[in-house]
Amino acid sequence: QVRLVESGGGVVQAGGSLRLSCAASGSRFSFNAMGWYRQAPGKQRELAAGITSGGRTNYADSVKGRFTISRDNAKNTVYLQMNSLKPDDTAVYYCYADFPAFPGFRTSWGQGTQVTVSS
Repeated sequence: QVRLVESGGGVVQAGGSLRLSCAASGSRFSFNAMGWYRQAPGKQRELAAGITSGGRTNYADSVKGRFTISRDNAKNTVYLQMNSLKPDDTAVYYCYADFPAFPGFRTSWGQGTQVTVSS
């Protein structure tokens, strides 16, 4: 069974930085896309950043230039470096990972980690 374990959330002042990590395990095959969604109170879950197994990245417009996503394929781990944090970044951040599961692909999710940015 695929399992994602997140770490690195917390409370930080505006302008500060945090680094999230997510370690995936349990797939017989390599993970495809991995990344982070986030959900703020009263809002829909949105993609913050994603990265393919080949290293191609995509970001929400609101985080471009401040967040950097990376991954270590050997460790099946994805990272999110968050700089210049704003109160609007406050949300629960959920890691996801896509993996082959006959006849197609499936997505597994982490339990979520809280990021709180104080003004």
